[in-house]
Amino acid sequence: MNPQDPLILYGESFATRLLLGSARYPSPAILEQAVIAAVPAMLTASLRRQSAQDITHGSDFWALLHKMNVPILPNTAGCHSVSEVVTTAMMARELFATDWIKLELIGDDYTLQPDTLNLPQAADQLLREGFKVLPYCTEDLVLCQRLVDVGCQAIMPWAAPIGTGRGVMNPYALRLLRERLAVPMLIDAGLGLPSHACTVMEWGYDGVLLNTAVAQSGQPVQLARAFSQAVQAGRLAFLGGAIAQQDQAQASTPVLDMPFWHQA
Repeated sequence: MNPQDPLILYGESFATRLLLGSARYPSPAILEQAVIAAVPAMLTASLRRQSAQDITHGSDFWALLHKMNVPILPNTAGCHSVSEVVTTAMMARELFATDWIKLELIGDDYTLQPDTLNLPQAADQLLREGFKVLPYCTEDLVLCQRLVDVGCQAIMPWAAPIGTGRGVMNPYALRLLRERLAVPMLIDAGLGLPSHACTVMEWGYDGVLLNTAVAQSGQPVQLARAFSQAVQAGRLAFLGGAIAQQDQAQASTPVLDMPFWHQA
């Protein structure tokens, strides 16, 4: 990607615009190869999947994360209350030695939809504790504006429910959201194909976060590389100013006047 166009989050610069999850890969070796192929800006890790004891005493998974030397983005996956979010984030900061946190506050166990009523409160508390909060949220404009109002310098709306791979379910809302809010926005959850990632990047989104679409694919390393290239292509298309759609055909080949064609 153009080194002059880094991703800026909370004043910190990242060379790439793809964030990658670390769960559900067929093996640690494939996870490592996928990370090498994707070159992600950050790698997410769940404290609930990686116990505190494992991290403290050194598990194979933790050793692999350390070896890959990619910034870790801990998340609060599985939390259902604000107090649970704050407790988990505090533990993650101590164990992973980072102020970055992906805020997940689940409101529905079937769709894993974020708790839109309590998410701003959770974000506000984490920000007051000095965290750099990346909240996983829906595409609701009012919710996202509220998250920005409490101090979130970036937000991560979903395209579709986690793990579905359906791509963007509400294009109108996501495009409106991109037009209305000026903070960096990354699409988190629901993407299944590289073309999905390319599309949201063409709309002006600043990055994407993927897990299932890569980890559970037939060839995770190939999909990691494909998504990385799709994100780059979409960003370049956005910066390049892709043409607007037209209702009628527009001639693309110049017509030259050739008088000699009409001579007898």
